[in-house]
Amino acid sequence: MFDELFYIHRKSVEDIPVKFRRYLHDAIDWDSPHICITGYRGTGKTTLLLQHYVEKYNDVEQCLYISADNVVVSALGLFKIAGEYFKLGGEALIIDEIHKFPGWELELKSIIDTFKGKRILVSGSSSIELKRGKADLSRRVVYYNLKELSFREYLELKENISLPVLTLDGLLKKHVMISGEITKGVSILKYFNKYLSAGSYPFIAEGAATYVSKLLNVVEKVIYEDIAIAGDMKQSNIPVLKKLLWLIASSVPFLVNIDKMSRELGISKEYVYNYLEYLDRAGMINSIASEGKGYRLVRKPSKILMANSNLLFAVNNSMMSESERGAVRETFFVSQFKNSFKITLSDKGDFKVNDRYVFEIGGSGKLDAQIKGVVDSYVAADGIEVGVANKIPLYLFGFLY
Repeated sequence: MFDELFYIHRKSVEDIPVKFRRYLHDAIDWDSPHICITGYRGTGKTTLLLQHYVEKYNDVEQCLYISADNVVVSALGLFKIAGEYFKLGGEALIIDEIHKFPGWELELKSIIDTFKGKRILVSGSSSIELKRGKADLSRRVVYYNLKELSFREYLELKENISLPVLTLDGLLKKHVMISGEITKGVSILKYFNKYLSAGSYPFIAEGAATYVSKLLNVVEKVIYEDIAIAGDMKQSNIPVLKKLLWLIASSVPFLVNIDKMSRELGISKEYVYNYLEYLDRAGMINSIASEGKGYRLVRKPSKILMANSNLLFAVNNSMMSESERGAVRETFFVSQFKNSFKITLSDKGDFKVNDRYVFEIGGSGKLDAQIKGVVDSYVAADGIEVGVANKIPLYLFGFLY
């Protein structure tokens, strides 16, 4: 049994990059006995776990990596593998894509409760499935969520440009000085435009030529595997889900009208709500509520954007007009704030962050007329390298993690 598992393990760790590490690496308490890294497909969860393996163990007899969707693992079962491996003296077990194993919650709970003193590190890309099991395991497992690449991370990974993370307060107060330093000898807007179309996922390091096809493959897997299985969806309904995603990507801007969507898709309003919720939880879209109505209220969103600008370009590849560029800007802005900040639509500007900061998003010529007199208000302007007063370069918001 272990000859085959050890062979798969060794092949998996052969070419793990050790130079570039995601932002989350230093935020994880790696001394915790049981860790679960969640995140959407393609964000680099496997690499993150295997980097830790190389740093701490680098020995298959101390720590074993397995993937829950491997046929050998499926045949043997997680609990049996864990039991036999720990009998051999193993200290830690890494289980990748754990949500793909039927009944994974009970298996993981049994492993943790039975083999005390052993470390279990798991990952999963289906937020829908993992959130179901989180309630039962939250007292046993520490959860971390890995987001897509920020613009700052893209610069380090693809362009070999290392720059520090910014706090939001620091960015707002010192953006002129910060952007002045960043742009010294760096064609920042050229890199920013590259990132907007192809740069949100670590597989950009494998080359730009195949990036879009890989991203579309991610979309297909999310729809056909994550959403369809978790939502117990009929195969005949999947084309409707794909049409809904295209509708969001191709409508600029996409302001929510559930009745209209129901008519266009030929499904009930309840199904529209369910499908939007699935797409949001699976990391395909960002649902944004109006000011005062809460955070990412999926059931009654006022506006829906694609989860990141790369998905927007991939699903709707005609992003040429100025109105469509506006959707790209807003999609980028929201994607850099999601999960770590509260973001809603604003009555005065475009968005309000943490119930305090108001932002108007636009091009280089954007003025602050809409937010004139509003306290803590700013223009996030595309197409400028260095800002002035309350006008901040849009790309700077890609340095928040």
